[in-house]
Amino acid sequence: MAKPRAFISFDFDYNKTDRDLFVGQMKNSKTPFEIEDWSSKHKLPQKEWENLINQKINKCNMLIVLVGKYTHNATGVKKEITFSHNNNVPVFGIYIDGATKTTELPSGLQRNRTINWEWHQISEKIDLCMNEGKNK
Repeated sequence: MAKPRAFISFDFDYNKTDRDLFVGQMKNSKTPFEIEDWSSKHKLPQKEWENLINQKINKCNMLIVLVGKYTHNATGVKKEITFSHNNNVPVFGIYIDGATKTTELPSGLQRNRTINWEWHQISEKIDLCMNEGKNK
């Protein structure tokens, strides 16, 4: 089976370092899965960003939202979640940067699909996503 493709959604203004750490750990640790990161690596003009990101998300198996303390205010994250729903791409979130179960979530991200940064839980969510939405 091919590696799952994931779009990593994060608050570019506050959590770029957390995103880099997450992807680095994912690639360099002994995680129980392999995954490709298709997220945008730099800022783009709005219209170009929307078209590119929607296309990328549509080509992915899942959207992983890194949820920090201010992610609920990130308009880009909200749009990425909307693109994901529109393309039938499963979504789950991971608390980062001190965020907890009481942290406000971005619109469209469910609390019961948001977990702590623990690799066994992440692996379980990836397995779940690979049997949902467009992956059925």
